Amino acid sequence: MTIAKSASRRFDLLWDDRGTSPELMTLEKRLERFLGAHPRIHPRAYVAPEAVVVGDVEIEADASVWPMCVLRGDIERIVVGEGSNIQDGTVIHLADDLGVRIGRYVTVGHGAILHACTVADESLIGMRATVLDGATIGARSIVAAGAVVPKGLDVPPGSLVMGIPAKVSRELSEREQSDLKGWALKYITVASAHRARGESARIR
Repeated sequence: MTIAKSASRRFDLLWDDRGTSPELMTLEKRLERFLGAHPRIHPRAYVAPEAVVVGDVEIEADASVWPMCVLRGDIERIVVGEGSNIQDGTVIHLADDLGVRIGRYVTVGHGAILHACTVADESLIGMRATVLDGATIGARSIVAAGAVVPKGLDVPPGSLVMGIPAKVSRELSEREQSDLKGWALKYITVASAHRARGESARIR
């Protein structure tokens, strides 16, 4: 496994080194560019052996990806920010014109689906929740377990989102918002213990 030690590439890069916009690429060119890329895993990140990480995926420092997760960066780019955790059984995939950007200290609960969306810093995505194409979850927000966030929904920072289809239920209190980072910090400690056991991931 090759581990990149260089600084993170800009997620919002719209043009490749040849001056070609991903939006103008054929499917074959997309696969060549994104599937042909090797995942970039920070030395302090943890990826469980049972996880599958494919293509143009960047996992930043102190982030963790747990068993049975699938991060498939074959037609666009996935970035998992510093200190974020992607819990067991989560699926992350893309659209032709939309990648996935997960900010810093985000917690993604067991069995969630993130598809071509953005989740800002210190948010919590509940177990079995789904966030669909073009949706943006504002910083320090909670998406309730089992919620389905529809395409293109822009969730303001500090919101509680619930339901199918999901809607903003209320604004979170300052205490509720400040507590969210604690879940991510807990997972940094847990991941460090797993990494110390010498477990290694199958990176494609």
